[in-house]
Amino acid sequence: MDFANKTDLTSSDIHGGESPKPNNSTFSHSELLVKTLGACRIESPLAPILAKRKTSFYNVEENDRVLFDDTASALSGHPVGMIPGFTPAGPRRKIFFDPSKTRAGIVTCGGLCPGFNDVIRGLVMELHFLYGIRKIHGFCNGYQGFIPKYGRPVVDLTPQNVSQINEQGGTILGSSRGSQSPVDIVDCLERMGINLLFVIGGDGTLRGAHGIHEEIAKRDLKISIVGIPKTIDNDISFIDQSFGFQTAFSVASEVIRAAHVEAKASPHGVSLVKLMGRHSGFIACYAALAHNDANFVMIPEVPYPLDGNNGFLPWLVQRVRNAGHAVVVVAEGAGQEYLIESSTEKDASGNTRLGDIGLLLKNRISQEFSMNDLELNLKYFDPSYSIRSVKANSFDSVYCLRLAHNAVHAAMAGYTDVVVSRWHGRFVLVPIPMAVKNRHQVDPYGDLWFSVLESTGQPPWFGDDGS
Repeated sequence: MDFANKTDLTSSDIHGGESPKPNNSTFSHSELLVKTLGACRIESPLAPILAKRKTSFYNVEENDRVLFDDTASALSGHPVGMIPGFTPAGPRRKIFFDPSKTRAGIVTCGGLCPGFNDVIRGLVMELHFLYGIRKIHGFCNGYQGFIPKYGRPVVDLTPQNVSQINEQGGTILGSSRGSQSPVDIVDCLERMGINLLFVIGGDGTLRGAHGIHEEIAKRDLKISIVGIPKTIDNDISFIDQSFGFQTAFSVASEVIRAAHVEAKASPHGVSLVKLMGRHSGFIACYAALAHNDANFVMIPEVPYPLDGNNGFLPWLVQRVRNAGHAVVVVAEGAGQEYLIESSTEKDASGNTRLGDIGLLLKNRISQEFSMNDLELNLKYFDPSYSIRSVKANSFDSVYCLRLAHNAVHAAMAGYTDVVVSRWHGRFVLVPIPMAVKNRHQVDPYGDLWFSVLESTGQPPWFGDDGS
């Protein structure tokens, strides 16, 4: 099996996801440095607390670096100051913006994801109570909220009107897809006197945020742009785990459990579960591992033939002959080569529209069993929209809050064109261009995929021996 065209990544299973580890030669030390608006000269409201804080293994000083690669081999051959590393997130003793004269904006973009409202609430509470910022504006329906022709409202966000929003899914600000002009967006920021803009969204949204930053830089304005990366597929690079991901795979695992019950209840029962994952199969992998009920997992990163001596369909038939039932989990982006060879149709975010692999597999499985003159009781599950609209679980709620806190600290210190991330368990700041440079994917040779193979018992490579 040839994976030569994939990004040159190795992986380690850290905090709920495989952290992509590009070879150090693929980027320079300078590419991980974050931009600032200028020197920090104002004492932070948090300075008295920070003065009593002691350095320990569990916090990183603001002038230190969090190493990109935490293996011993990565340290060899590099001068200490040039070892690739990230700027640590967290509060600073001195800040760039005067809280009494600062206005903030918040926008949510892209598809729904558990935790949107938790992040909004965390930002508002931190800005208001810790930094004393009273003017916080929510722009409705994504980047459309900045553009006059759409007529979207701008709402004032206060602790009172966000206090309970974490108890519901979705986003109180609404969302949208599609690109809008950075020029028009910055015009709006200037008119409203916005100093800090918090952008919550995926890779397309973050690319838009980088465009806004570039327009701000052209005008020599002092506006901080900080992203909180949102991707239910967990597919943004340099992030241990994206918010909402744990909730998503936890809910998906319950669907797989129900699918297992259905499959076992009927002779030759097969349950087919289609989950989210356009380019990355993390949800499918983790949901399948959660209850160990899946017999086959198919993801975009591992191509598989349907037919032939060692194809998926003959394997499925043999599994059902031997065990009487089977559960198949497929990520939505898997097997696209069987649907549309070269699709040019795009959605509003510029993503290629996917064919429905779930329905194709449903039809092909039915045909295969008919050809083998076998009874088949097939159940099809597609819970994608119900998964992404639920509220965050307790783990994700805490994670969202901590991301929000660190985003506010970064913005108040004048950092810009950055996303807040967690890397090797530590919160860090990542330049937006680096965060969207490569896609985070399951490593076909990594620990996570090996665990899936151990759990399901499926062959490592359908169709051949993987050589």
